[in-house]
Amino acid sequence: MRSPDALLTLDDAWQALINPPTPAGSGRLHLTAAGWTAAGPVADDARELLDCLAPLAARSGRLAIAQLGQSLDGRIATECGHSHYINGLASRVHLHRLRGLVDAVVVGVGTACADDPLLTVRHVPGRQPVRVILDPRGRAPARLRLLREAQAPTLHLLGEDAEPDGPGAGHVTRLRLPLVDGGFVPAAVLDALAARGLGRVLIEGGGITVSRFLEAGVLDRLHLLLAPLLIGSGRPGLTMTPIATLDQARRPGVRTFRCGDDTLFDLELDGSRTAPG
Repeated sequence: MRSPDALLTLDDAWQALINPPTPAGSGRLHLTAAGWTAAGPVADDARELLDCLAPLAARSGRLAIAQLGQSLDGRIATECGHSHYINGLASRVHLHRLRGLVDAVVVGVGTACADDPLLTVRHVPGRQPVRVILDPRGRAPARLRLLREAQAPTLHLLGEDAEPDGPGAGHVTRLRLPLVDGGFVPAAVLDALAARGLGRVLIEGGGITVSRFLEAGVLDRLHLLLAPLLIGSGRPGLTMTPIATLDQARRPGVRTFRCGDDTLFDLELDGSRTAPG
């Protein structure tokens, strides 16, 4: 058994986040939604990790967090769709940590087709979340790795009249939801996932999907990872309904963290629809 005076490392901190002590506070770390305390010395990188992610790991009940990686000028890809990699390795590790802290990770069908992601936890230890494709019109081809490779369960959300591409593989569950104006209602998606025991959800992309969930007011947090480059043109990260004056703008609480050469902006979105006084 390690001495309580031993330095708590980055790996120790991550293990505590994904395997919190029971009861809370019985180990070297005490985690709450408001923060954390430690019984002994903590390494600087472990302290930064805990400051950033302890509020998410310790939060009880449902959670909806979104993330976007973008350039300084707000682009998530070039005009032809090239995006690998705008952000550096540290940001990709952060994304995998977010995956490791949730029950489900969600992407729109456009991102699934363009990037063919696996959506698994690979850069850090952790359990695999359920992978969710939002596919209202049945556009996802059967060749996608999410639908072919069984590293984690996959939930394929389809419109009620959509015709999927062939029979589903054994790790794929198909669920149909009603459409409103040709798409899914974000709150209905989160409710459907919660009904299946998937209450902690990461909306990973792309920009259109994240924008819809943000505009619907259903996100608790948004992690924006800004890379120190200027693309100058290309696909924007957030695209929302235009506003006339700045007093209509959302003004969320913001924390910032280092992420290698990138900067992480952690936006607290609870109540962010309220205009400032």
